[in-house]
Amino acid sequence: MLLKMGVDISRLERPIRRALNHIEKVFQKYGKEAVITSTYEGNHSPGSLHYANLAVDVRSKDLSDKEVLQELRNLLGRAYDVVLEGDHIHVEYDSE
Repeated sequence: MLLKMGVDISRLERPIRRALNHIEKVFQKYGKEAVITSTYEGNHSPGSLHYANLAVDVRSKDLSDKEVLQELRNLLGRAYDVVLEGDHIHVEYDSE
């Protein structure tokens, strides 16, 4: 797994940190390197779980997005939201 320059994963809360292993596993299955492009840094919508250290964005370039999204959803379970947002996949821990 790679981090885009300037991305800091040190503040991530335990549930989203655990998700990183699953993200990496799915990307490797497709022969791709997972690149985390954002955690808390950057501009996100007000109330975004990025600011609570419970979300990451992963570059989705060159992937079959439907399959990757479904595999991530299956692996992570109902407490996680996995959403395609343009050029990246947004993954957040939202237990509510």
